[in-house]
Formats: sequence, structure tokens, C-alpha cells
Amino acid sequence: MRPWRRVPPRHPLSLSVVGPPAPTPAARRRAPARPTSLSPSRAGDFMQCPLLYRFRVIDRLPEKPSPAATRGTLVHAVLERLFDAPAAERTAPRARSLVPGQWDRLRKNRPELAELFADDADGTQLARWLAEAEQLVERWFALEDPTRLEPVERELFVETRLESGLTLRGIIDRVDVAPTGEVRIVDYKTGKAPRPEYAEGALFQMKFYALVVWRLKKVVPRRLQLVYLGSGDVVTYDPVVEDLRRVERKLLALWEAIRSATETGDWRPRPTKLCGWCDHQQFCPEFGGTPPPYPLPLALPFGAPDSDDGEQGRIGPQ
Repeated sequence: MRPWRRVPPRHPLSLSVVGPPAPTPAARRRAPARPTSLSPSRAGDFMQCPLLYRFRVIDRLPEKPSPAATRGTLVHAVLERLFDAPAAERTAPRARSLVPGQWDRLRKNRPELAELFADDADGTQLARWLAEAEQLVERWFALEDPTRLEPVERELFVETRLESGLTLRGIIDRVDVAPTGEVRIVDYKTGKAPRPEYAEGALFQMKFYALVVWRLKKVVPRRLQLVYLGSGDVVTYDPVVEDLRRVERKLLALWEAIRSATETGDWRPRPTKLCGWCDHQQFCPEFGGTPPPYPLPLALPFGAPDSDDGEQGRIGPQ
């Protein structure tokens, strides 16, 4: 493929959409609500475990910050900010120097992150954690050359409404556009590349983004690229229209399953090896727990008489 360069003036793919601001702690504890859209993460939650989806999307149960996930957020922020510098100054030492400042900014926006190192009296754990983030940032330079890249977009919030009424949304790490107009969607992963038999799950997120871009701008991205900083691998995939149509059909079927579970309140757990990392074991029947009372009104069974007191009825505002 030809090298990717910025296309002045602003490429038609650019949506001029500003991503949503970082939520405050209060915002992360909003009242329960019915699902209104799908993102790659939430679609993945439902496919992994419908009950986990309910806990996160409907009950909105709080979750403890994870060192691994927070490190990923930090690395993403550093790689985004690095492109603020002129091309010649996008060096590994400069990228490493951004880590402390971006960590301070992240803690300021998310005060709950302080509990990650609450027991780290001498700062040893934090120093090791920051050093690991620096190593991931530095490894990126062996995989891509930022002096030859001029992204059209970074951390781009995208949203589209399909003809079915389903709203898809997400945040794309980086969008590159070649002089010929070819679009490349790039996503950074701070973990290791999955084995080939699990690669399709990782590509699902990228195909999701490609579908949104296609529906928004009538442009099929030329390439989808996953950059695995944990293992130093780069995985690429070149989608075609039929790929995106298959993803759309899958998402529509997934949304129907979510709507059905929302109306019936039937959110069943799906045990996997990932359960060991779940924050909600105390509420999960697989661990002897009981889910919180279902916070949404339930649809009446087919043929049942209407309730006189209005306590049951259609999903949504009454």
C-alpha cells in the first residue's frame, strides 16, 4: 500500500464530531435506563455474558478501576498526544516523557483511580506500572513510524443510525487517509495478539467501526489495522462490502436479543474463564449471588390482561 499522509484540506471522512467529555464520578453512577445504542464494547459484553451486559448497561453497577485497563487508557492518551508535535519531534524519548503528565491528567479527570495504588506507600508499585506503560509506548516505534504519519483523526467519536433504527457508536483510535483517498482505521491494543483461532473476535470491533464509517460516509475502509503493543504484532484485514453487511446482520440479531431480554428481564449468565475477573460475582447466580431487583418495567406476557396500577407495561417512559 502507498504511505499514508494527511490530505489537506480536511478529508470528507472527517466528521467534525467532538468526542464525549470524560464522565465525572457522579455521571458514572446514573440511574438505571434501557439500552438505546450499541458500541463494540457493549456488543462484546452481551456476546460474552448477557447478565454482564445488564449489570453494565441497565443497572450501571460501579466497577473497580483495573491497573491493566487504566494502563491501556494512559498509553492511548500518550499516542494521541504525540501527534500534536511536529513530525520530526515524534520520537520515543518524547513519547516516554508524556507518560507522567498524561497520568496526572487522567487522575485529575477520574479521582477514583487513586485507589489503584492506595496501599503503595513508597511508590514502588506506581513506578513499576508507569515503567510498563513507557515500555509499551516505546514498543510502538518498532511497529510504526510516526514521523511518516499524519492522521486525519485521532480518538474520533462516530455515531450512525441504521435504517432499522439501531444506533451504533464508538471511538476510533486513529484514522489515516492516503493521497489516493484510501482509508485505514487503526486501533491500539496494549495486550498480546490472540491466537489465530481467536482473531475473529478482535476483528469484530474493527469491522464494527468500518460499518459505521461505511454507513456514514459511503466509504469502505481500505484497511483495518490492529497494533498489539503487548506482543509487538500488527494484524491487518482488508474488508469488503459483504463483510460489513454480515456484521450489520449480526448486530441486528444481537440487538433483537437485547431488546427481548430488556422486555422480559431474562438476563442469563454465560460462564466462561473470564468470570474470574468479573467485578459482579456477588450478584451472579453462578457464584451464589442474587442480581439486584430488575429496575425496568417488564412487558406483559402475550394474552395477559393490562395491569390496573400501571406498574407493568411497555419498556420506556410511561
